[in-house]
Amino acid sequence: MLPDSSVIEFIKKHHVLTLATCAGAVPYCSNMFYALLEKEFCLVFTSGKNTRHIMEATQNPFVAGSIVLETETVGKIQGLQFCGKMAEVSGQLKTRAVKAYLKRFPYAALSGMPVWIIEITYTKFTDNRLGFGKKLIWEKTGED
Repeated sequence: MLPDSSVIEFIKKHHVLTLATCAGAVPYCSNMFYALLEKEFCLVFTSGKNTRHIMEATQNPFVAGSIVLETETVGKIQGLQFCGKMAEVSGQLKTRAVKAYLKRFPYAALSGMPVWIIEITYTKFTDNRLGFGKKLIWEKTGED
């Protein structure tokens, strides 16, 4: 079961996420463009294998991140925090992931960088349009 449709729509409207990794008890964050594989509820991005966030996720694949709407209007604040497991994409999923990413960012075809996915396992979506501090929580279950 996927999270509320408002969460899916929010993710689809935006294009930059902040990814948090941790290796050796030292946290790190980075920003990147992403695409969503809606059916699998995975985020797709490209990044070189020698970047700090990829090297850390190779050691510890459990990551967290956020996608936010930057606004000064308190009543319009929206933001998503997520947790998941990151891996280099392979197999049949790779074809779909690459296609989704290149559809959104066609210039990335020139980069030749590996493609990664984050299988999202938890989300907390704050949406002040529904009421100040209103949160929608979703967690993947074994049935998903």
